[in-house]
Amino acid sequence: MKEKITGTKKNGMFVLLLTILLYAATIFYCGASIAGLDFGGNPVILTISILWIALGWILLCGLKVLKPQEALVLTLFGKYVGTLKGEGFYFVNPFCTSVNPAAKTKLGQSADVDGGSRKGGLTFSLNNESASANMDLSSKKISLKVMTLNNARQKINDCLGNPVEIGIAVMWKVTDTAKAVFNVDNYKEYLSLQCDSAVRDIVRIYPYDVAPNVDTTGDGQADDGSLRGSSEIVVQRIKEHLQEKVADAGLEIIEARITYLAYAPEIAAVMLQRQQASAVIDARKMIVDGAVGMVEMALEHLNESQIVELDEERKAAMVSNLLVVLCGHHEAQPIVNTGSLY
Repeated sequence: MKEKITGTKKNGMFVLLLTILLYAATIFYCGASIAGLDFGGNPVILTISILWIALGWILLCGLKVLKPQEALVLTLFGKYVGTLKGEGFYFVNPFCTSVNPAAKTKLGQSADVDGGSRKGGLTFSLNNESASANMDLSSKKISLKVMTLNNARQKINDCLGNPVEIGIAVMWKVTDTAKAVFNVDNYKEYLSLQCDSAVRDIVRIYPYDVAPNVDTTGDGQADDGSLRGSSEIVVQRIKEHLQEKVADAGLEIIEARITYLAYAPEIAAVMLQRQQASAVIDARKMIVDGAVGMVEMALEHLNESQIVELDEERKAAMVSNLLVVLCGHHEAQPIVNTGSLY
């Protein structure tokens, strides 16, 4: 199905005024005829006037008002006749009906949330099917604005099997109204479900943190890709993967962003201890490297200045003492030696 923009002119105001004037004229004519006033009346004209009063309101069903970035998909007796785009006051065939199967489906996003029950990234209206005939025309309009789908958090195992929780925000818009209405049953539900699938397909390729011997690009070489460190690459792959899935629904993915990323609660505490242990080891390594350098520098200065000559045993004792002082958690307590060095 290919989108077809109708060439209907924005003549809604003209038809509205003409209908009102004809109603006023026919009501006045019929009233005068009933009152017995002689206007040279013709029974045919009187019959036409009565029929107009009874059926003229049908023309009002063809009046459509569109605001900026809105569209209406029109069908005539089940056949797609075109799409109205662009703000204005239109008049179309009164028997045309507007179609939007996603009218009562609300995504968890700005300007598109109602008081319905929440399910994943979707919110469903509480109205039943019997009330659909009384729905306002605005609910049948398709928004062409850029919208944001704040998808629900998902628990997914990364490439190492660790469960992580991730939330994605997707900016999207409708680019082909015919595909959105006729190619899928409900384009909003379709987008939300495909977003869940795309996130799951991409996240399972990456580890949460950088891990050895992990190939995230598929080139057979280990790399440093991770969910936490390569978020821009991850969301770009999610966007491209999602765009492939929703192209047939006439949707365009503008941007994707990670809104939440963390280990699942059942392993969060263990992973925190692991990170803390890794940080402690790195800090200790830095302290020891610095202490060894300082000890080496001290021995070189003592040797160059010839302040005191130390044999290998005394050097070892001095190195031990200096390392204890430099690497200890607490400040060293000085000891005053009142005897000889030996």
